Amino acid sequence: MNRLVSETDRIYLVAGYTDMRLGIDGLSSLVQYRFNMDSRSSCLFLFCGRRADRIKGLLWQQDGFLLLYKRLDDGHFRWPRDKNEVRELSPQQLRWLLEGLSPEQKATVKRR
Repeated sequence: MNRLVSETDRIYLVAGYTDMRLGIDGLSSLVQYRFNMDSRSSCLFLFCGRRADRIKGLLWQQDGFLLLYKRLDDGHFRWPRDKNEVRELSPQQLRWLLEGLSPEQKATVKRR
């Protein structure tokens, strides 16, 4: 996953509930028409369903889309639920999210 993240320009979290039955075409249309964003940019778009135990990632590469899927055996992702929002995440925030933490930490140690 780290290699994929390093190849992306930006990481976007699509807040709210997404129908996890959607595939590449449905998720791409959602990005384009609901949020007026280019799904064929080199950005990683992340989606989560109601149960919050699985996420999908959509990433455009030079020759087509890559669909990523992660399902937790136990627990759930801390996912923001404002359905009309797309948030940009840093690679660190993505790591926190995939580790089961909130992408918006209350306090962090500041580096000098």
